[in-house]
Amino acid sequence: MTSPLEIAAVLFTLANVWLAVKQNIWTWPTGVISVILYGVVFYQSRFYSNAALQVVYLALSIHGWYEWLHGGAGKSELRVSRTTRRQWIGCTIATIALAVAIFELLRLTTDAAFPLWDALTTAISLVAQWMLNEKLLQNWLGWLFVDIIYVPMFALGGRVLTAGLYAVFCVMAWRGYVEWKRSLVQSASV
Repeated sequence: MTSPLEIAAVLFTLANVWLAVKQNIWTWPTGVISVILYGVVFYQSRFYSNAALQVVYLALSIHGWYEWLHGGAGKSELRVSRTTRRQWIGCTIATIALAVAIFELLRLTTDAAFPLWDALTTAISLVAQWMLNEKLLQNWLGWLFVDIIYVPMFALGGRVLTAGLYAVFCVMAWRGYVEWKRSLVQSASV
């Protein structure tokens, strides 16, 4: 069942991701509104870890906003870069540890609709968001992977409009990867 709140969340989230693809700083304020709206939608749907994730996204959005403006060399604008081997190892370990911890928490303390998938998507999303904040090109591959999982999870959970949104995000994540890779190549040639 689609509510006006979910429709608003979808619209703000679409704007947020589109602006991120374009490396536009307005991605962050639209993201703040988006996470507040989706926090409520996910809580109402019993996607508890994804609801809690929105609170974390709120803090990460503020951090990302600052990083994009001042996280580069000499406190300049942050530029796209590739994920290093060390970062990949850290991201992998963090994803596994978070997924296990969140799954156990959900399993033991809630009536979560899909505790394993809820935990896994939350863990991957947290890591992908950190990568986005750091303007690491491969953040888009993390988002693509998690969006592929989200589509059936939300559809089965009765959030068909949100499932459709995440299907669109699959395309946008690929587009983000292509555009950011082009940006990386262009900045390397300057």
